[in-house]
Order: sequence, then C-alpha cells, then structure tokens
Amino acid sequence: MGLQRTLAIIKPDAVGRGVAADILSRIHTTKFQIVAIKSMRLTKTQAEGFYAVHRERPFFRDLVEFMISGPVVVQVLEGEGAIAKYRDLMGATDPAKAAGGTIRKLYARSIGENSVHGSDAPETAIKEIAQFFSGNEIVG
Repeated sequence: MGLQRTLAIIKPDAVGRGVAADILSRIHTTKFQIVAIKSMRLTKTQAEGFYAVHRERPFFRDLVEFMISGPVVVQVLEGEGAIAKYRDLMGATDPAKAAGGTIRKLYARSIGENSVHGSDAPETAIKEIAQFFSGNEIVG
C-alpha cells in the first residue's frame, strides 16, 4: 500500500456535541500524521459539490442540509495504507453495526449522524483533498 493521504472530516453532529477533540485523539493514537487541518462551515455549494456522487439518491438533500448545519473539522491524514486504516478506525456507516472501539461505535448517533467521513479510494482521496486544501496548506 505504501504512504497514502486521505481526507477525514469530523461532521457537524460530532463537533456540535463537543467530541471532535476525542476523535482527533483517536486519530493521533492510531499514528496518523495530520498534515493539514482546519475548522470551517461548509456552504451549500461546497456540500452539494462534495456529495455530487449522491445527487440522485433520495437522501441527498438531507445529507447536504446536515453537512451545512454546523462547523466541521477537515483534515488530511497521512500514513502507511492511510485510506484503509482510517476506514477501519471509522467503523461501519451504521454505528449499530460498527466494531467496538471504532469512532462510529463510540460517537455516532445514527447512519445519518455518523460523526466522520473518510475517502474510500486513492483517486477519491486526491479529489476530496483538493476540494478543501491547496498544495501550500498541506505540510510534508
């Protein structure tokens, strides 16, 4: 797998409940390097663009509204096999099905309010990172 980068987002539900620092701590414990990080509030245009792949799905509007409902913490994580490693740390989308000790098992409230996002493939990671960070914002 080698050294990879992945986009990680702590979503509005987790930020709003004050568990973003706990999630960041779990990321550090798993030995990721955070090479870029910022707190921001997504615009409707940004959220629609980010989730464009789901545009035709029935949950698209609710997803966009959720993602613009409060601040998020957007990060670029770097490490060996970072994409798969972070997806393992996140756990299943449905927190009821997530493995013990994963972020979603510990912090998510539902499939919709699942606390975190992570890129699903190297190509996706490149595209997603570019949506939030310019080259000079990434350290390393």
